[in-house]
Amino acid sequence: MEPINQHKGLVYPLNRSNVDTDQIIPKQFLKRIERQGFGQFLFYNWRFHDDGTPRGDFSLNDPKYDGASILVGGENFGCGSSREHAPWAIQDFGFKVVIAPSFADIFYNNCFKNGILPIQLPKPVVDQLMEKAQKEKYELQVNLEKQIIDDGDLEVSFHIQPYHKEMLLNGWDEIAVTLTYEDKIDQYENKSKGVKTLGIS
Repeated sequence: MEPINQHKGLVYPLNRSNVDTDQIIPKQFLKRIERQGFGQFLFYNWRFHDDGTPRGDFSLNDPKYDGASILVGGENFGCGSSREHAPWAIQDFGFKVVIAPSFADIFYNNCFKNGILPIQLPKPVVDQLMEKAQKEKYELQVNLEKQIIDDGDLEVSFHIQPYHKEMLLNGWDEIAVTLTYEDKIDQYENKSKGVKTLGIS
């Protein structure tokens, strides 16, 4: 995965609570087995009419949010089923950071596994970010190392578990974390081979 340390990006405000994983990536698009290609279907039922033409009443279709890489959402973001395709779609669309007052646990953990930084902030702060992003083109600077977000006027700290922080800073998934213990794994395997050679059960 691509490491995250500092990221500055355009903010897209999704002013909806309880956005579930079926709204993030509808079930009819889960036939792919690779992680790429899901971004085009992100929020599909909100972004498009039945004939596939873009809806003018959904904010993500507004050109002022083209290239947005920070998504600010409402409470309980990512609820519903545990499908990992939801963070795949968010990342493939171009979002690297998701900010919300609260997240569904499985979605929250799946974000880290897929190189997305989910940031939980108090609702009044999220509402303030949402309001700014709705009024004009609005950018945020996210500093994972220092655990702060900053827009030039507002600076807010956020909490993240050290394990998750290390994963994102290094661009590690769970397999990569396991491979950091490769020497110990080799030692164990070599020791096991020796025990079998001696015929010890």
